[in-house]
Amino acid sequence: MFSDTKLTHRQRFLNVMEYKSVDKIPNIEVGAWGQTVQRWENEGLDLSKVHFNWWVGEPHFGIDPREYIDIDYRMRPYFEYELLEKTDRYEIFRDALGVVHKALIEGTVLGTRMCMDQYISFPVEKPEDFGEMKKRHVATPDRYPGNWESKIDHWKNCEVPLILAYNCQILGYYWRMREWMGTEGLSYAWYDYPALCHEMCEFITDFTIEVSKPMLSKQIPIDYVMINEDLSMKTGPLLSPGTYKKFIAPNLRRLIDFFKANGVKYVFVDTDGNCEALIGTFMDCGVDGIWPLERVAEMDPIKIRKEYGRDLRLYGGVDKMRIALGRKEIDRHLAELVPLVEEGGFIPTVDHTVSPEISLADFYYYLERKNALLSGKF
Repeated sequence: MFSDTKLTHRQRFLNVMEYKSVDKIPNIEVGAWGQTVQRWENEGLDLSKVHFNWWVGEPHFGIDPREYIDIDYRMRPYFEYELLEKTDRYEIFRDALGVVHKALIEGTVLGTRMCMDQYISFPVEKPEDFGEMKKRHVATPDRYPGNWESKIDHWKNCEVPLILAYNCQILGYYWRMREWMGTEGLSYAWYDYPALCHEMCEFITDFTIEVSKPMLSKQIPIDYVMINEDLSMKTGPLLSPGTYKKFIAPNLRRLIDFFKANGVKYVFVDTDGNCEALIGTFMDCGVDGIWPLERVAEMDPIKIRKEYGRDLRLYGGVDKMRIALGRKEIDRHLAELVPLVEEGGFIPTVDHTVSPEISLADFYYYLERKNALLSGKF
């Protein structure tokens, strides 16, 4: 698995995905909670020397760079923010997506709340509401950055992994429909409004393809696309496998076929929670990998590799709860991942953002030991 040949960041990523030898595995992490940043500052971290957009790398922590082609797939125009009620403890507001929240103010740090908001209403409640949402999802040229065509040669010769769109831009079907209807509303809609659900899934596919076409027509080799879904809870998916196969799977297959026919090498699905009941369907649709393999939800990368084989690449899988237990547990936990790292097709990262239970000292130690793991020297 490991060799002495020095590789670019991009070739290193591709070699891991293709089970080829590397000098080291990419060092990737996602970010940290606002409460974690506050704790680390109190423990001596100089915030002027770091940033927490780890998607593009972080030299201070040795996190490797990636590059994102910045296309906007989200709602345009957004709803206007509206504060409906505010007390010392909570506020009720309509956000940019048209969702009305009740949110706890206490404990909020750098925009990170200590608990989930209560969702009061959503912009799509019945079929006739969806027409307004369509008007906010039109594939217009202004979704692309200015002078983007001047960067085509750079992207074609990029030496770091190149990804189509930033995180949480290419939203999957469940995620986007949940934003429109809410978890409860969507759970009923599969049964009460099946025609609407089919229409929404087909619209999401068409919209995503149309927004992507101008960029992908330039024959830029895209290393991967991350389809953000978040369709699982701790014990399983938030919709049945049958419902997924009926409404979403045919559209996901069509979308992935489009991506791969137009230069995208790999397609990953991002979902927190336990999605094991859907992995086989993901793979049937052309999905190449999953992230973040949340360990508290029993998403064990070693078990998943044994069950689904090398066709499923794995990304994540480091249990943040065990990292918080200190150096001995960090060593024990990372040692368990050695065989999977050596096999390939796996990039270990904390299984989502770094939580405030993890001290700065323990995070530095984790990175030190993970670097040994990534270079075959653990």
